[in-house]
Amino acid sequence: MEGQAAALGAGTVLNALATGTGAAFGIDVETRAAVDLDPAADGVAGEIAEDPDADTDLIERCVSLATDRWGDGEGGTVRTDSDVPLAAGLKSSSAAANATVLATCDALGLVVGDGGRASGDAVGDDGRASGDAVGDDGRASGDAVGDGGRASDDAVGDDPDDPAVDVTRLEACRLGVRAAREVGVTVTGAFDDATASMLGGVTVTDNDADELRARETVDWDVLVWTPPERAYSADADVARCEAVAPMADLVTDLVLDGRYGEAMTVNGLAFSAALGFDADPAVEAMPHATAVSLSGTGPSVVAVADPADPETDLDAVADAWADRPGTLRRTTTRADGATVE
Repeated sequence: MEGQAAALGAGTVLNALATGTGAAFGIDVETRAAVDLDPAADGVAGEIAEDPDADTDLIERCVSLATDRWGDGEGGTVRTDSDVPLAAGLKSSSAAANATVLATCDALGLVVGDGGRASGDAVGDDGRASGDAVGDDGRASGDAVGDGGRASDDAVGDDPDDPAVDVTRLEACRLGVRAAREVGVTVTGAFDDATASMLGGVTVTDNDADELRARETVDWDVLVWTPPERAYSADADVARCEAVAPMADLVTDLVLDGRYGEAMTVNGLAFSAALGFDADPAVEAMPHATAVSLSGTGPSVVAVADPADPETDLDAVADAWADRPGTLRRTTTRADGATVE
């Protein structure tokens, strides 16, 4: 009973710590999980390849919850290896949880996908909303999918009529979020981060209700600066983040209007101040990037560029950040999300 899967890292558009509404986007860095289940095993033993001394409670809990729900409570082993640096604001916990849950499903012989979960009559054969669900601007409301390519919750999927799916990626995602809450690696539940990692594209979520409000594909080039220090989400100063709630509300309005670049940059300035990070890297990037933000609770800063915009130049951003301690990574957004391997 062996299974393998991979899930994406992600960057932040809107930090959910202030209001419970969050937004994030999947990027082309992965965490991979390998799960070996044994019905005779007593419990789950985990290993994190790049840090043998790291806490493995999250991935072990993911396996246990998944086998309790979809299997017969099997134990076994789980091993992750990752391109996503730990505690750097790039959603390493969400990626590890997603990959582990999907790998466990694979080991159980379950088919994972997005089919069979469309809600109500909101989704037609072409995946677009019907009836009153779409406004004049083509954006969907409620549980529908709009012409603008946005989707919410169970309406996400390439084949909404596929009866062969045993577990949807959103079900798997929610299980990983539950595990993260239970082991204490997140304050908000990080459903925004988890959905971006699982589904790809930009996702907008209500983290209090674990509801996906919107999803849209984006095509950005990405530059990530990760300083040497680490910042753990569970240690974030929630009270200071809540103090910038009026700015977070503004960012939410921008996000729901599809103005992701502006939203991301405003978010970065607000939460850099709230969490005590230097805003200079963002200011240096602004003339050359579509958007730039502190990612998560830091310390990474992520700049993105729309390839269709001739005014953007991530090489110039890289030059501006080159003398800063830490690492620079060039990558892209991804729209496919997590996969069973």
